Amino acid sequence: AEARCTTLNELFEVWAQVKRGLKDNTYQNYLYVYRQFVAPDFGQSRISSIKKTDIKRFYNMLADQRGLKISTIESVHTVLHQVLTTAVEDNYLRSNPSDNVLRELKKEKEFEAVKRKALTIPEQNLFLNYLKRTPKYQHWYPIFAVMMGTGLRVGEATGLRWCDIDLKERTISVNHTLVNYDHRETEGRKGCYFNCHYQKKAELKCTVSVDGYTDFIFINRFGECQHQGTLNKALRRIIRDCNDEIIEKEGMDAVLLPRFSCHILRHTFTTRMCEAGVNIKVMQEVLGHKDISTTMNIYADVTKELETTEFENLNRHFIAWMKDTDENGDVEQVS
Repeated sequence: AEARCTTLNELFEVWAQVKRGLKDNTYQNYLYVYRQFVAPDFGQSRISSIKKTDIKRFYNMLADQRGLKISTIESVHTVLHQVLTTAVEDNYLRSNPSDNVLRELKKEKEFEAVKRKALTIPEQNLFLNYLKRTPKYQHWYPIFAVMMGTGLRVGEATGLRWCDIDLKERTISVNHTLVNYDHRETEGRKGCYFNCHYQKKAELKCTVSVDGYTDFIFINRFGECQHQGTLNKALRRIIRDCNDEIIEKEGMDAVLLPRFSCHILRHTFTTRMCEAGVNIKVMQEVLGHKDISTTMNIYADVTKELETTEFENLNRHFIAWMKDTDENGDVEQVS
């Protein structure tokens, strides 16, 4: 009787207690996604009554009524599938009702997989130069420039301390990451300050200690650690204002910034490494990928784009050469 009455939410709490092998940041994101999108409604369903059609109906609701992007639904599915796998292992269900549901949804909805696109070199230069020359946004330049120039994850960048930096050796020690357990933000606490000179000038000092760590480099005007949500909101304002300025001065044909998030800065760094021909094992080490397949997937995507661009350039070269030789009578036309 107890098994028949067990809800999805109750089993999720069990799963959350026993789940191991995840990075803390990934684990916290799983908790957030489930509690945000599953727990309030679908999570109250009894495990024993959940059918494949219920899962399909739930995913359709997320897509059609709530307007969630496929990437968000994929995150929901990742957690839900694992929880339902636990239900199978504990004999609540004979099979996992979420198997293949996401694949069918993508096919029915004709969702296109949206791959992360790195900033091009002109876009990258526009972004950094705009930050440097715009007083309103200059205080954001250090953290975004560091993220783009090192490939650090958001939590690694916001968790950097002064003792992690060796200016003489020009190295950064990445030995921890800052994880936000509360996804809400305190209104009005925005702004980022970087170097010691600027902190002293603005009379700023790191005021927080996280698990014994303190003296963080990237802090807001309250001396607190930066938050990923705040950084992404700042990016949206920067992109908007930068593009407005460029369009006003140069028109719509000029290089403009695409909409991007903090993670794209890491992807941009990775792309620049691929373009420079950096050894893939070195890339894995620098990016901190435990599994080289993660590095290989990014490398394959980037090199494929590079090959396409190179062949397009080669094709244009041959067309120009053929046109030139034809005009000079060096090539006999064949009808």
